[in-house]
Amino acid sequence: MLTSKKRLDNAYKNAKIIEFDDTSKLILFSDCHRGDNSFADDFANNRNIYFHALKHYYAAGFQYCEIGDGDELWENIFFKSIFEAHKYVYMLMKEFHQQNRLHMIWGNHDMVYKDPDFVKKHLSTYFDPKTGEDAPLFTNIQYHEGIVLKHSKTNQQLFLTHGHQTDWWNYLFWKWSRFMVRVLWKPLNVMGIADPTSPAKNYKELIRVERRTKKWIIENNNLLTITGHTHRPRFPEPGGIAYFNAGSCVHPRSITGLEIENGEIALVKWEIDTNDDGVLQIFRYVLEGPRRLLDYKTD
Repeated sequence: MLTSKKRLDNAYKNAKIIEFDDTSKLILFSDCHRGDNSFADDFANNRNIYFHALKHYYAAGFQYCEIGDGDELWENIFFKSIFEAHKYVYMLMKEFHQQNRLHMIWGNHDMVYKDPDFVKKHLSTYFDPKTGEDAPLFTNIQYHEGIVLKHSKTNQQLFLTHGHQTDWWNYLFWKWSRFMVRVLWKPLNVMGIADPTSPAKNYKELIRVERRTKKWIIENNNLLTITGHTHRPRFPEPGGIAYFNAGSCVHPRSITGLEIENGEIALVKWEIDTNDDGVLQIFRYVLEGPRRLLDYKTD
């Protein structure tokens, strides 16, 4: 059985390499858990925030990297029901994809996307009721276990992966976890009872996952590593262990992500708040940074 170290090693070794430079702009979101708009769909509460943020990044010329668990395919059997619930979100993501600005990583909740045939069958097209025919959606899209952003000038590498490689239960026994979530935890979730196998809802497991990830980073010359999975945003100080976490899009009334722009990285939050006139609006706040990426370079 592969150790968490070996699983991360493999994700890094087989990662897709994407070159970037100081003119590049990227937004990294993780753990959207887009569902079917039922009571158990955690994404539904924040979808207006997410859509507004994504429209902002699209207009500003950002590339979008999704770091796993984008689609909730444990609670939901079919992508079609998720697509129909949040069609306008997918239409915007399609725009990113058509301009080669969409980069996708699979996590434990959408691990079925490991299979290129599954992706091709379910994500390439959608049924358009206006024409009565299938229309292109994510044509030729590829999902990856890891992505390496490589700076074309400095050769600095940023390793992106979901992070469930250090969570042996959710990596090796994801099919069993999926079965338990569908049969047991989805109905209990509606009543407010959390799934204890999820590190996002089990603090002790969260700490264990973070500790194993940090150990791997140290063993790999403090390689700047960005994950999701735990839903806990992390933004280290330069000189510390270069472990970043984008957080999630299912926080109560807010979403978090990581922006890369001008050779710098920042942790941001989008949330609904009131302006001075008491009108509800969606605001972007910088929680940490921006920090120069080079401040985390070790060689």
